[in-house]
Amino acid sequence: MGFCLLFAIIVAKLFYLQIINPQFRSNSGYLNYSKLQAGRGKVLDRNGNPLVLNKPTYRLYAEPKNVKNKSELVEDISRVLELDEASIEARLDMTKDWVSLAQDLSQEQRNKIVKLGLKGVGFEEGMRRSYPEASLAAHVLGFVGKTEKGDNTGYFGIEGFYDKDLIGLPGFVTSERDLFGRLILLGNQEKIESEDGRDLTLTIDSSVQRIVKERLVKALETYKAKQGCVAVADPMNMEILALACQPDFDPNEYYKFTDEFFGNSFISSLYEPGSTFKPLVVAAALDAKKIKPTDMYNEQGPIHLGGFSIRTWNNKYEGKISITRILEKSSNVGMVHIGSKLGEKNLVSALQKYGFGQRTGIDLEGETAGYLKPEGQWYPIDYATATFGQGIAVSPIQMLTAFSSIINGGELLTPHMVKELVYGDRSKKVEKKVVRRTISPETSEIIKKMLVSTVEHGEYKWAKPKGYKIGGKTGTAQIAVQGKYDASKTIASFIGFAPADKPKFIALVVLKEPGTSIYGSETAAPLFFEIAKELLVYYNIAPQ
Repeated sequence: MGFCLLFAIIVAKLFYLQIINPQFRSNSGYLNYSKLQAGRGKVLDRNGNPLVLNKPTYRLYAEPKNVKNKSELVEDISRVLELDEASIEARLDMTKDWVSLAQDLSQEQRNKIVKLGLKGVGFEEGMRRSYPEASLAAHVLGFVGKTEKGDNTGYFGIEGFYDKDLIGLPGFVTSERDLFGRLILLGNQEKIESEDGRDLTLTIDSSVQRIVKERLVKALETYKAKQGCVAVADPMNMEILALACQPDFDPNEYYKFTDEFFGNSFISSLYEPGSTFKPLVVAAALDAKKIKPTDMYNEQGPIHLGGFSIRTWNNKYEGKISITRILEKSSNVGMVHIGSKLGEKNLVSALQKYGFGQRTGIDLEGETAGYLKPEGQWYPIDYATATFGQGIAVSPIQMLTAFSSIINGGELLTPHMVKELVYGDRSKKVEKKVVRRTISPETSEIIKKMLVSTVEHGEYKWAKPKGYKIGGKTGTAQIAVQGKYDASKTIASFIGFAPADKPKFIALVVLKEPGTSIYGSETAAPLFFEIAKELLVYYNIAPQ
């Protein structure tokens, strides 16, 4: 009788497993599935210095049925981890087989708990993202946080853009277990190893990044600016050598910061570039043969257009001046003249060719495309103000990329942050990518000489490194507030390159609302030259 009853129970159980709930076999039944996490790829600078690593982390768990003394366990763990006893006790549900007590523990914390010799506790090992340089390159790197399901994922910067490369491929283990969940030692087992994520070697140079960030932080304090960004690139291939914005955050403790700190304003914010835009228009007009370097313009006074008056920044006029002098003294009326020579359609075409209104394609998460009005929506005043960088919204990365094209021989290049992807014993280098030609090499040589003259004979005399030819242009653009420009609130900027003959680097400085002076010539330009001095020494560039 007993045998029949046992046989009936077995048959009923098999009927349930095979017919009523066949998924039991692959999910929670005798085929047990375990996921093997892959190691996230490391991130190094161009010289092999670590920017992002993985550190082991531990989850402390308990098996309540094996806990001998609950109160003692709660007290000991509370003391070692400096956690509230009530919180630990609430997690220690004695009716369950397994409970999590604490996670993200360090190796040191784990060792302290192991020394206690507590019964009924154990550890699960995991990995935590570590940023050895803390906030040095925060907006470049981004951080790794949690999804709604509790999985790790990259946010912002490199971590976000290259998340699929960094995360790797998980593995799994399946093993046969009996009806009570116990491993069947002679049963079928299958294991597929995980594949770690790719390591990334960035174009960033930690030494250059440190120079840029330290100088930027000091400049914000000196000039009392609200925000600021500086980026340095190699204009010949558009490898980004440094990129820093303030304020920033510490990726190790990203959870202590609000969302407003995470966005990289160099790629995601728009601004009116002001006079730094002028060389682009001059280069386009020269290349289209609408003007010649030897042309003269009679600067007599303001230009009146559609009810608006356009003046020079200081309302002073010099009479007959050259094209180069228009850049040197940053003449708005002179630029309107050049724009009229270039022509409205050619102006819009040139701006499109420079990449405005389009994403540059930089490999960072969060880039904006900016905005360029459709050709039919431009008014005469729009064409006029665009020639001197007002009434047009661009991102700093677009400005850096477009300006690089006029000094590198005329190639618009895709800026990039990653130099090489490494996976196992294989690697893939990121090559220079030419988008299109903006101007001819001959025009590039002409505009470079004009920009050197702009630095040498401009309205301001900066503390320039002696013996070096440096080209560049200042910019001061008023900020629109409720549809009107506020003369007291400006974006101050400077873009420059050195050495002028064969540029090793180009740098763009953007300061928002400097308090000591509204002008880029008195705030952004001095910051550029401080950085340039250090870079000339760092790259061992001899005077010319």
